[in-house]
This record gives sequence, C-alpha cells and structure tokens, in this order.
Amino acid sequence: MSHMKQLALDIGLAPVPTLARFFPGPNEAVLQHLRLAVESDNGGALRAAVPMYLWGESGCGKTHLLKAVREALRERGLAVGWLDASSAQPPAFEESWAAVLLDDVHLYTCAQQAMAFNWFVNATSPATGTPRWVLAAGSLPPADLPLRDDLRSRLGWGHVFQLHLPDETARRAVLRQEADARGIFLGDDVMDYMLRRFSRDLGSLMQLLEQLDGFALRTQRAITIPLLKTMLETE
Repeated sequence: MSHMKQLALDIGLAPVPTLARFFPGPNEAVLQHLRLAVESDNGGALRAAVPMYLWGESGCGKTHLLKAVREALRERGLAVGWLDASSAQPPAFEESWAAVLLDDVHLYTCAQQAMAFNWFVNATSPATGTPRWVLAAGSLPPADLPLRDDLRSRLGWGHVFQLHLPDETARRAVLRQEADARGIFLGDDVMDYMLRRFSRDLGSLMQLLEQLDGFALRTQRAITIPLLKTMLETE
C-alpha cells in the first residue's frame, strides 16, 4: 500500500472535523455522550469532569471525534490541551485549559507518557478550581495499553467506550457526505472502486478523497476511475 503513504503527503484544505459531520453508525451512544459533555454549561466550565476513554481499531473515527471536540470547545472560547503521538515538545499543563485531549495514547513515548500523566493528575486533581475534563483515545482497551502503570490505570478510571468500525453502507455514506462537503461529485462506480480497492479504514479513504480533490482541481478533470488510476500512478 505504498500509494496510500504517498497520499498522506499532499494534504489540501480539509473541512474541519465536527461532531455534526461524524457519521455515528454503530457509535451513536459515544456521539451523544460527547455532545452532552461539550454542550453542557456550568458557569463556563464543562460539567463532564469524569474522564472518558475511547478505543477501537484504526479508522473507526477516534481522531475525528477528538478534533471535533477540540473545535467545539474552541468555538465556545475554551482553551484545551492537546497531546498526540506527533507532539514533540508538549507544553506544561495550563490552568486556563477547560479540557485535556490525549490522542493515540498507545503510541506515546516515555516522555509523552510522563507529560500525559502530569496533565491527567493536574486536570483531575487541580490545586485550584474545578476538575478539568480528560478525553483520551487509543487502539486498545485501557488494561492492554503498552503504557506505564499509573497512566494506564488512570485512562480506565472513567467512562470507557469501544468504537466500532462502520459497515460498508455506513462507510459509503461517510464518503458521500465528505465528498459533498468538499463539493465533489463521486459517481457510484468511482465510489465502488474506492471502497473495493482501498482499506476499510475510513481515515485512509478520507486521505484518498483529499488527494483526489487536489488532483482533480490541478488537472481540471472530472473524477472518474481512469483519473483515480492516473493519480495513483503519477503521485
């Protein structure tokens, strides 16, 4: 799948992930829980101080949900701490944060684990004020995470939800919705080809769509299976 790796390199202006644009499919309960947490108002603080951990295989929407929550909180004027596996030098915990978001925890280095633990403790047992919300995500249930014991046990403290990969009907709907958001017309034949040839992983399909969008704009051509094949051969 070397093409898929190349596809990640040419990122265009992707629509910002939002909770409204998350296709719940089998994950309706998780979406509702996040909506309640994000929309609750308690004098400017989040009512959802109970930590929450989402887990599931690649492509089930964990990162989309965390980014959507970050966006929703920012729209409310709330600051958040964000840590993922690519964060080389995460900042120290800040009292101004309303929430701490930890993505891809299963990939954290020792230094990232230390920082995540520090953020978690500061968020849940603050020296001043009310507890902050911690929302974390990883590929495994808390007990199975390859992390230091104190961090692993804390990730399992609160609500733990398993996210399930959408079935083909749902993936098709997500692809259609994402294409519409970009103003792209995807014929059924092109969509069939994308779903058949590429990973079941929604993240990979979204990357492919992003790449296709840019390629179609540059070449000023409609999106067809031949165009898709050309792009994969040339990019």
